[in-house]
Amino acid sequence: MELRQLTYFEAVARLGGFSRAAEQLRIAQPAVSAQIRNLERELGTTLFERTTRRVTLTHAGELLLVRARAVLAEVQGARADLDQLAGVLRGRLSIGATPVLGSLDLPAELAGFHRRYPELAITTRTGLVADLLDGLADGDIDVVLGPIHDDLPERYRAQRLVGESLVLITPPDGAAGTGTTTLAAHRDRPFVCLPAGSGLRSILTRAAADEGFTPRVPFEAPDPAGIRALVAAGMGVALLAESAATADGPPVAVRRLKAPPRHPPIGLIRLRDRAPTPAVRAWQRHLTRPG
Repeated sequence: MELRQLTYFEAVARLGGFSRAAEQLRIAQPAVSAQIRNLERELGTTLFERTTRRVTLTHAGELLLVRARAVLAEVQGARADLDQLAGVLRGRLSIGATPVLGSLDLPAELAGFHRRYPELAITTRTGLVADLLDGLADGDIDVVLGPIHDDLPERYRAQRLVGESLVLITPPDGAAGTGTTTLAAHRDRPFVCLPAGSGLRSILTRAAADEGFTPRVPFEAPDPAGIRALVAAGMGVALLAESAATADGPPVAVRRLKAPPRHPPIGLIRLRDRAPTPAVRAWQRHLTRPG
């Protein structure tokens, strides 16, 4: 039994005739008829009832049709998988990532992905999520890893990967005390934050307003690492993602908040109207694999 015979058989059964099957398959009708006869001879049974008006399946033909379609579907799926793998191996992938990724270990994930697709050319770019989204829109970046803010424009499609939380960091001098705290307890201290317009700055402003004050932000940093460095140097206190506050870096005191503002989840973001390349699909599957 050959794959070609099953293909011809399925087409005749689906279209109800040898002529229509031959037309769709773009081969001569005698070739279709010959392959069906060979298949019937090999199986030792008649698959079609042939009349001058129509062709219908026998009971044996109906049984075979179920199996034939399952086999053809598996073959089609295998071909699609191989085509996608070839696209990944020949492709390129540009990943934009924010400094704050929660529990997502980007270097480890990249290493594992590279071991699976060693020929894929991968580039990474780090920045704040707004700048990375601009790069995504311009086509310079294929996919972004970063916080999924509630005001993410509709043009982007996001998939949640891991959570993140916010803490308060203070200089490591013990002046801020220990245990849980509130933002209002530090209302008279200078705050260090990202520039105005950033997601973290908006979160700080709203959270402080909920506690009845407007934070004074005399010091701005370009990224979370810069915020931590300034706080460690005694320049103020800061609201910061827990993953950034507890990572390797200058020493700071980490205080949990009694009513911490919500940090956006960390996820994968791509353009909604841009079909993902095989490399993007493979990266997405890698990040969302079980376990």
